[in-house]
Amino acid sequence: MYEPNVVGDWQEYGEHAGLRVRVHRLETAEPPRGRDDAAVGLTYFSVRVTIENRGTRPCSVQLEDGQIDVRVGADGEGAFIDWRNSQFIEGFDVYPLRRATAVVHAAAAEDALTHVDVQVHLRVDDEWTDRRLWAGGIGLTETAQVAAAAACGPDSLAHQLTAYLEERTEPGTA
Repeated sequence: MYEPNVVGDWQEYGEHAGLRVRVHRLETAEPPRGRDDAAVGLTYFSVRVTIENRGTRPCSVQLEDGQIDVRVGADGEGAFIDWRNSQFIEGFDVYPLRRATAVVHAAAAEDALTHVDVQVHLRVDDEWTDRRLWAGGIGLTETAQVAAAAACGPDSLAHQLTAYLEERTEPGTA
């Protein structure tokens, strides 16, 4: 079964040796050039997509509007993507041991931001890669995280891991 990446995870691209991508720094943030009129009443957030070349040769990468899709909420509604404020990667050569980062500014209803899915369809050396998905959320409280862990059940790996870590945590530490 295909499972999405968690926001912050690196994803290797097997067809392009040494190339990997990460969606990270999902956070509420005001756009640098001001809010778009179409986003009235919505909460702005940003997400970064970093491409890293750990291979031996340069790769020409392209990550522009239309190659990043952001969905929010339990029903996967499309977020408003502020193309004017976003920064994309347009035909950039990423040399070995170098990175390039795109910053996407989007907006959605605040209560939908606990579920954010980001899909990336990267173009490398004029070839399309497979689409990859990252899942995360903004503003999850500790209570919500505990409730999600409890919903997994006492026999789940997540529950066992949480119990293991709690046993080994010193009293008074977070």
